[in-house]
Amino acid sequence: MTQASPPTTAYTETTRSRCEFYRRTCSLPTVIDPATGRITMKAGMVGAIMMPTDLGRRVKNNLEFRGITPLPIIGHPRADMWTFLVRSDIKPIGEPENVARLWEARVVVIREGDIALPSPTPDPLMVRTWVSPAISAFRPSGSVVVHCALGFLPGRNLR
Repeated sequence: MTQASPPTTAYTETTRSRCEFYRRTCSLPTVIDPATGRITMKAGMVGAIMMPTDLGRRVKNNLEFRGITPLPIIGHPRADMWTFLVRSDIKPIGEPENVARLWEARVVVIREGDIALPSPTPDPLMVRTWVSPAISAFRPSGSVVVHCALGFLPGRNLR
């Protein structure tokens, strides 16, 4: 007589399991916001650079061509923006011309505050997806990402 095995159930990812993955595998200081249930982290050791999707694609392709991978990139489909998670090694951008170029291109450097990460739980108010998922503790240099973005913007690329 053969013994019937219990029915297999599909693995269902939860907000808690995703948050734990971010902490353990990706070394991201994530928490679950008790009020909203969203997965967030405080910028600090990890920073972020947000830019329009078209510019983000060019930056991503250039960095990957140069062997700088994996690139953890969050997509914001409604806003048509991408956010690169980076090391927080970005020095203040001193050249007024470069500050203006980044501002006009809608490039935002996030050094402090909360960064929302994609969650397995649908949230109709805040859609986040992984363009290129965080799969390890590697994050590119924030300075390199900013410099690369500046290289695609009109005007001189000052240091």
